[in-house]
Amino acid sequence: MQRGKNFKNNRRPQKKYNEERQLQGLKVEVRNNDMNKALRVLKKRLQNEGVLNELRERAFFRKKSERKRLAQSAGRRRWLKRVEKMKEVRGY
Repeated sequence: MQRGKNFKNNRRPQKKYNEERQLQGLKVEVRNNDMNKALRVLKKRLQNEGVLNELRERAFFRKKSERKRLAQSAGRRRWLKRVEKMKEVRGY
């Protein structure tokens, strides 16, 4: 029995959305010559993709011990923030 072209196993594996986006790059459409809105959208997309944080991290060299110390302090801040939120929710 001959299988048709649209058979399930003949499909190419689908790429994840982020992988496709990294290959294409970021695009922002400017509508009605509104550059301010387009810049806001671009900045938001860059922030969501983590490009700005990566640029800030790569601006100068940091030793491994310094990166580790900063990561630990960031984790502690996240943990304390979570504790404060739970205090508000539970009331103690």
